[in-house]
Amino acid sequence: MQNRKNRQKSKRIFLIPLFITIAVFFSLTISLPGQENFPDPEGKTGTPTYGDAFVVGEIGDARTLIPILASDSPSSYIVDLVFDGLIKYNTSVELVGNLAESWDIEEDSLVIVFHLRKNVKWHDGYPFRAKDVKFTYECLIDPKVPTPYSGDFKMVKSVEVADDYTVKIIYKEPFAPGLTSWGMPIMPKHLLEGENLLTTEFARNPIGTGRYKFKRWKTGERIDLVSNHEYFEHRPYIDRYIYRVIPDSATMFLELETLGIDSMGLTPLQFTRLTETPFFKKRFQKFKYPSFGYTYMAYNLKDDKFKDKRVRQALNYAVDKKEIIDGVLLGQGKVSHGQFVPESWAFNKDVKPYPFDPKKAKKILEECGWRDRDNDGWLDKDGRRFEFTILTNQGNDNRRMTAEIIQRRLKDIGIKVNIRILEWSVFLNEFVNKKKFEAIILGWGLGREPDCYDIFHSSKTKEGEFNFISYANPRIDRLLIEGRRTFDLEKRKEIYNKIHEILYDDQPYMFLYVPDSLVAVHNRFQGIKVSPIGITYNFIDWWVPRDRQRYTY
Repeated sequence: MQNRKNRQKSKRIFLIPLFITIAVFFSLTISLPGQENFPDPEGKTGTPTYGDAFVVGEIGDARTLIPILASDSPSSYIVDLVFDGLIKYNTSVELVGNLAESWDIEEDSLVIVFHLRKNVKWHDGYPFRAKDVKFTYECLIDPKVPTPYSGDFKMVKSVEVADDYTVKIIYKEPFAPGLTSWGMPIMPKHLLEGENLLTTEFARNPIGTGRYKFKRWKTGERIDLVSNHEYFEHRPYIDRYIYRVIPDSATMFLELETLGIDSMGLTPLQFTRLTETPFFKKRFQKFKYPSFGYTYMAYNLKDDKFKDKRVRQALNYAVDKKEIIDGVLLGQGKVSHGQFVPESWAFNKDVKPYPFDPKKAKKILEECGWRDRDNDGWLDKDGRRFEFTILTNQGNDNRRMTAEIIQRRLKDIGIKVNIRILEWSVFLNEFVNKKKFEAIILGWGLGREPDCYDIFHSSKTKEGEFNFISYANPRIDRLLIEGRRTFDLEKRKEIYNKIHEILYDDQPYMFLYVPDSLVAVHNRFQGIKVSPIGITYNFIDWWVPRDRQRYTY
């Protein structure tokens, strides 16, 4: 789910297990100060050649490679290399065709007619057809399939197959995010029809239409992909993509330095200090840009302690977010203003983060009945001490240190906080999805489309869905639906500005920070071009000169 990276994420959102990723999915604003400090001694000119492998390190393993169930970023990384959607974003952040060559919008935006490519094959050689689009849609709206992405597709009245290469999507009512939602990866009907998506072997042996074919998955260690020589755009120049699971960032950095991996997301300490060596500068390129997402502490709103929004507001006043930016991120990020990041057109510039004000926090909590009645240093109410546990995922030192700062600051106002660190898949499957938590620290990776219905609408609280905190606000529900029905951009902006304002006032999350993406890539890789949608949007065009290739295939 969070927190991510290549068909760009047009609408999909996902949980991020890492503080920083290689940003395949994020939409970004790029700045590369000092990139000239990382020259390629072999030069960057020449004709692209095939071969070599790209080895990336990440701390979390994938959970499933069923596209419509892949809500975490490790799963999404692989899914988006193996599968394609009907549309994607180009470097100008404009929607262009992917599996669809073109489309027509008809009948006052109630109908989208997609015209599909005719030269596309699944990796097993079976032709891609319109029936695969309809099959994927039927899976997305199947109540037995616990997909977090169903909300967009329940707005569809019907999907009609006109012929093998024409699909007609008819909506029940005007739906502004409709086109972007068809960036959803399409699944093969001939392989999955009649299969239980929760138990099928396809989840670990996927067949897609994408740039890379699935090769093998060694749980907890690595996932290997090989290039699709028949890809409709063109054969990728890099022959292999290897995803290595390395649960500790310090160990991962050692692997980077010893060339065991070619790329990783750097911690702020690694980016600012450990990479400032002649050895590193000679071998690697560094990239820095704002991530299109944010990190937050979420509350289980079924817990009595957190039901009163005044309590959540008090906790926000009690935590110094600037301290987190300076102490944990070493200045490599900014304070979060809420659900939308400053680069989003939906961002409301009038929403200001709460100042750090522990006195105000204590006053609000006292008004809510929380005070230290027995003089033991802890606030209590109805015979209960104000105490809770923050859960977060293993291998993410930034989140652990953030939790420690929150722990210390809340102790200062009389709230006892415990911290528990869990392995990513256990954390997500056994605690987040099953709502067995009091508070958690996580991150959201966002798409350019600001529709956040799946995260905050009160209907999206079932297991596996994104509103795992059980947030419910009738005003937000109404505005989310209104935002989906409105096509005029200025009117939509007004709606999402209001959503931004209400959500920040409600504080269903303590919105913490928007981290900078800090990425290292070995400098033998050529063709890397920065754009508003990231650095790996054109991974298909990356290549390595023949005399610098490290791996043969």
